[in-house]
Amino acid sequence: MILELTSGAIATLLTEAARAHPLECCGLLLGEGGRIERAVPAANVHPDPARHFAIDPAALIAAHRAARSGGPHVLGYYHSHPNGHPLPSATDCENAGHGGAVWAIVAAGEIGFWCDEAGGFERLSTRVVPG
Repeated sequence: MILELTSGAIATLLTEAARAHPLECCGLLLGEGGRIERAVPAANVHPDPARHFAIDPAALIAAHRAARSGGPHVLGYYHSHPNGHPLPSATDCENAGHGGAVWAIVAAGEIGFWCDEAGGFERLSTRVVPG
């Protein structure tokens, strides 16, 4: 499967990572099927945001409510590694839900896209589309 992403979602990911540096940014990836339409920033509520992230639960609840009302679905999550690589860290692997969510990891101006499968993270092929 090739994951489609809008150019606007890509721009948001890169902008939010740069804005939050040297702290980790985080947020939600919204869309339908195999297409991410939007990246929605959320507050990083982790006590140590320089090394970890925790998406504000209120943002998650609001996104799921909106999806139930006909809005886009939560397909996954994103965060940045301000001093690392766009690869899942050991902490990411420990905290993963293994339910098939998409994870975008932003580092050094690059974005890695991963699927959180039962056996661990698998790299996703992507295609950027206008939007």
